[in-house]
Amino acid sequence: MAFVLDASVTAVWAFCDEQQPVADSAFRALDHEQAWVPTLWWYEIRNILLVNERRNRITVAESTQFLIDMDNFPIFVDEEREPGGLFELARLYSLTVHDAAYLELAMRKRVPLATLDKALRLAAEAAGVALLS
Repeated sequence: MAFVLDASVTAVWAFCDEQQPVADSAFRALDHEQAWVPTLWWYEIRNILLVNERRNRITVAESTQFLIDMDNFPIFVDEEREPGGLFELARLYSLTVHDAAYLELAMRKRVPLATLDKALRLAAEAAGVALLS
């Protein structure tokens, strides 16, 4: 079964000093499943890498290789525009619009959500969205 992958989970994969069970599960799931991401994921991942380059936590070469590696995974960017439900989800669950985009995608695709974000996990549970664990 497919799942929605958020940037918090993806970011763990970029840093060898980080480990999270949910991130490990999502990584293994990509061996036999596909992941969906909203368009903003593309920007979030690049921003995470850039910020961590500036902090000398990762090199430019490592960031570049990570992005090349991500291109080889079955991660698909959802290009569909939501019909206006992001504000409602963000308001209802006290989320940022960014986090609501992941929740909306999981709801629309009817697939589990892989996230490390506590507020997003709570919102998913309240909305009846399964979480990848």
